[in-house]
Amino acid sequence: RLLGRLKANYQLSELVKAEGYLEWLDLAASFTIQSIQNWQYSTNSIHYLLALWGRLVSAVPYVRPETGAQGHVQALEKQVLGVVEAYIESMLGSVETVLRSDGALDDPLDDDGSLKEQLDRLPNICRFQYAPVATMIIAKFDPLLTQYQELMRHVGSGSTESAPPDVAQRLAIVEGQLTWLTYMVGTIVGGHSWSGAQMGDGEEAIDASLSRRALQLAQGVDYRLTSSNGAGRSDPKLELAILFYFQNFRRVYMFMWDQVSGSGTVGTSVVSMMASKLDSTPSTKQKVYQRMFEHLGMGDHTAVANLIVTKIGNNLKYWPEEQEIVAKTLELLLDMAGGYSSSKLLLTLETVRFLARHHTEDHFPFLSNPQNSRHRTTFHAILARLLLSPSGEEKLGLTLEQFVDPILNTMGHLESFSPTDLRNEAARRPLIGVFRDLRGIAASLHNRRTYGMLFDVMQPQHMPLFSRVADAWWDQPDVIISLLRFMQEFCHNKANRVNFDQSSPNGILLFRATSDVVCAFGRRILASPAPTDTTDIYKRRYKGIGLALNVLNSALGGNYVCFGVFALYNDPALDNALDVALKLALNIPLDDVIAYPKLSKSFYGLIELLFRNHKATVLSMETGVFMQLMTAVHEGLQTSDATISSLCANTIDHLATFYFENASRDKPEMRNLNKHLAAQPNLFSSLTATLFNLLLFGAPQNFWAVMRPMLSLMLASESSFTAYKDHLMSTQSPENQALLNDAFSKLVHDVNRSLDSANRDRFTQRLTAFRVASRAFLTL
Repeated sequence: RLLGRLKANYQLSELVKAEGYLEWLDLAASFTIQSIQNWQYSTNSIHYLLALWGRLVSAVPYVRPETGAQGHVQALEKQVLGVVEAYIESMLGSVETVLRSDGALDDPLDDDGSLKEQLDRLPNICRFQYAPVATMIIAKFDPLLTQYQELMRHVGSGSTESAPPDVAQRLAIVEGQLTWLTYMVGTIVGGHSWSGAQMGDGEEAIDASLSRRALQLAQGVDYRLTSSNGAGRSDPKLELAILFYFQNFRRVYMFMWDQVSGSGTVGTSVVSMMASKLDSTPSTKQKVYQRMFEHLGMGDHTAVANLIVTKIGNNLKYWPEEQEIVAKTLELLLDMAGGYSSSKLLLTLETVRFLARHHTEDHFPFLSNPQNSRHRTTFHAILARLLLSPSGEEKLGLTLEQFVDPILNTMGHLESFSPTDLRNEAARRPLIGVFRDLRGIAASLHNRRTYGMLFDVMQPQHMPLFSRVADAWWDQPDVIISLLRFMQEFCHNKANRVNFDQSSPNGILLFRATSDVVCAFGRRILASPAPTDTTDIYKRRYKGIGLALNVLNSALGGNYVCFGVFALYNDPALDNALDVALKLALNIPLDDVIAYPKLSKSFYGLIELLFRNHKATVLSMETGVFMQLMTAVHEGLQTSDATISSLCANTIDHLATFYFENASRDKPEMRNLNKHLAAQPNLFSSLTATLFNLLLFGAPQNFWAVMRPMLSLMLASESSFTAYKDHLMSTQSPENQALLNDAFSKLVHDVNRSLDSANRDRFTQRLTAFRVASRAFLTL
């Protein structure tokens, strides 16, 4: 650590001038090499030493060669090569050492944190002397690749375990060493810089040379996997290393496909078309990009992308029980689908067309593994994103209706079940799969057109299934959580995607379906006694309640339903949903609400929405229940979580604004509110005192949240403000009282009795100045 920090505190230009710098460099290199060679005792220290060398080589361009000790650059080049060579030799040697230790030694490849730290520091060091380092790696890679191919021919289509013991052991050693080399190649290629200073150095040819070996290895591993129908699988660590390489290669060399191939002409702007006519010569970046694929010698970018995507498809097909491989494979596919250029490239590949047409358990067994249920969501989100991208349906030869058809067929089968059969264990996995898949698809709908396409295939035939499932499976977290998460995504009006025609009833129909699900689940869970055993109570009870409240929050705050229609036509959907939601919220002890952050955000989000848009419902409650809500708001206002305190502050603002604007009107809501205030006359004064205390004495991150309701609360109850002012002044010395009185006078000076935005902004500025001025002299 000391060596690692040395360069952080001193510039290289200072170090090279120091007496004995070259001797220190020799000693540091010797110490580093010995530490790396004794890796079993220093695994967690190697990355600190690599950090030192990484910082030294990064600073070389900023130091003149004639500065300091003569020949310091050449000395550094020599020592860096020694360090890199020791690292490569030691890591390759560690494979056999670990294997022969029979479990006594930990494999460095299993320590993800330390491995990542080391790999993050390698690119800078290796690219300092790229050509000789690449020669070292290739000299190790080629013989191992040849050995691996011979061993695979020897093993044939059988698994590694079925091979003779000596062959299996040799195969394990070779695979382990290839794993290290693939990680090294991946991180070095990923360190390629597209900055102008380093682009013309011919490094893309070395990248291509290293990449050729990694891609040939990937082809060999994939051929063995497919030719043996999944029996001849390599070490999972090698598969993860190949995915790591693909991820780095994708990031550096798969962002320019549309520019080089000319596919980007569709839909380009007039300006870009004019620019291309004026300058038709390829840019430096494009030349480097093309040279890299020429040197690679494995076809153009489309061929390489097809190799990567084919590997992705085979991983999903033949590694169903290896969660980490499935997760990393999908992460790679997601990143490729998320890139502007790489997503266009994916749409041209036959493998992607196959994935989009056959996204079922029959073709991809990982979907049937219960442990991979969350990966189903990612898988379908990726495919839906590609399908719904510009010209996606045309290039994949598939519509969204055809894409969701296998899911709808499963739903149709489940809909035919009686309530008893629906609760049968045989329905559990299909239900979870359907909701996970639909959630992934819904997450990829980003505009009105695509959302409407999914809504049209769901409504009206398939919507009733959701409430039936909520009623039958309410007590099984795996099923009900997957349903509620889908409903939350489906009801979420992100990017204003839930936007139906003015004459369309779809918004109301969507809310009805949402209300049915929340009510079915809520009534069941309210009817069941709270568990006496509080072990894992969040997963068994509170998680579902929190998600149900989130579902309703998304629907209530989505701005796609005219809620006045429900009362006008005596439709109970809204009243039922609000009634159940309030009962669910108040059924949880306040201490538990505060203790679980996700639950508290759902709880306070609901209360804020009710006070914003459904005051009649809130104010018509019994005084005891109303005060229970206000007590919860009072507690939430004082939490350290800025999101929760903001929700509570907004809730208070809605209540105080309503009281101020309607105090003189004879309305049912005002009569109810006055009844509550008569039973609890100090409500406004306690809220005022808490808000001012938070402003003056609270944490800095919270004072912006608490300022919004202060004006509306002062106007709603001026006596509360006066009482707090008198109380605060009574706690101060005579000198401070004069200063405080002056600060309060400046605060209310020229503030009108209105809640228009200009007056609010002016008062907020005064509050900020009041806070700064008062905190300078106030004593507790």
